[in-house]
Formats: sequence, structure tokens, C-alpha cells
Amino acid sequence: MTLWIKICATTSFKDARLAAEAGADAIGFVFAPSLRRVTAVQVAAIVPNLPPEIEKIGVFVDAAFEEIEGTMRACGLTGVQLHSNADDDMPRRLRESFGPSLRIVRVVHFGADAAIQVARIDRDANIDAILVDSRTAAAIGGTGVSFDWAAARATLFEAADGRKLRRITAGGLTPANVAQAITTLRPWGVDVVSGVESSPGQKDSTKVREFIANARAASRKLR
Repeated sequence: MTLWIKICATTSFKDARLAAEAGADAIGFVFAPSLRRVTAVQVAAIVPNLPPEIEKIGVFVDAAFEEIEGTMRACGLTGVQLHSNADDDMPRRLRESFGPSLRIVRVVHFGADAAIQVARIDRDANIDAILVDSRTAAAIGGTGVSFDWAAARATLFEAADGRKLRRITAGGLTPANVAQAITTLRPWGVDVVSGVESSPGQKDSTKVREFIANARAASRKLR
């Protein structure tokens, strides 16, 4: 299986094009309070100029269905990432509204109750993947802080029967450690924000290219 790579919290066409040209599978746009927040108007001007095959993912935190649906349609997004206290019925409503091609990702923060959350979300056929992230008191994403990969592998990334689950790892990933994260967790995908930035909201071209190259190389070794 080919590793899925998302470069998230993109704020400009320049950075979106960089990610696409470097070989990312998906680009994320944050529509929630953040140093990297973008508007629907900004993203609607970027998306039509990107390759059709690259996924365009909207990241939402505690947003109402109407806000998510309107933003998705206005921007021409192909996927949605749901954080925090999103209504459990939200994935079904989005699936009915956008159809089977929409990529729906649900976020779980590593912690004491993460395994319970993951078990519940896994039962939702409308969700395509679970993104496991770290969290700090100040931020729910883009924290630059990693979690305990060894502990997470056994509790969140492996099924009891050994099946490979559709999990995405995030949180503190960088070009230097992404290979270790992939080797430990064996995820379906990886997601990065601050680890490929020169400053909040500004991507570093060298870091983006190195991150994707290192992730692909590590994934190939596991096949």
C-alpha cells in the first residue's frame, strides 16, 4: 500500500504548489482559529490552480454542518478533517451531501481515552481514516509535539487480528523523525504542519521535499 502524505495548514498558492510538486497526496487548509487560519475566499482562489489528482482537505474544529458544507462547496474541496467535538452524525450528513468520493478523516488525540474513541469511530462506515495527533494546552493541532509512538502502535494502530488499519499519524513530525515514526507505527498516512515550516503558516521548500522523500523511502522499506 502506498503511503498517503498530507502537507497541512497551507496558507498560499505558492506553498500548495510546492507540496503538489514535491509529491504530496493531499494539502490541508485550516478553517479554525489558528496562526495558520485561511478563509474560504483565499482557498477558493488556490484550489482551481492545483492538479486535479491532489486531495484538498478542509480542516474544521467544532464547526456546524452548514458552515462545513458551504465552505467545502465554495472552495471545491475533496475532503474534510473533523476535530474535537464534531457531532457523531456529521460524517453521515457529509457523506450524503457529497457522495462516496469525499475523504472523511476524524481526529483523535493521543491520551488515556484515545483507544475508546478509536474503537467507536472505527464502527462508523462513513469515516475513511483516523488521524492520531498530539495535543497541548494551547493547541489541538500543529503542536510540534510528538506522542508515544510505541504505546500508540499497540493500542491505536494495530487491530487485534494484525490487520493494518487506516490510521494517519501527526504531531511533531519532521524530516528527521518521520522515518522512525513510520517504522514504529506503520501508518496508512502521515500529516505534517510545523515540521516543514520556516515560520507559522510559511512552508520551507527544503523541509517539505525532504519530509516527503524520507517518508516515501521509509514506507518502501516496509513493503
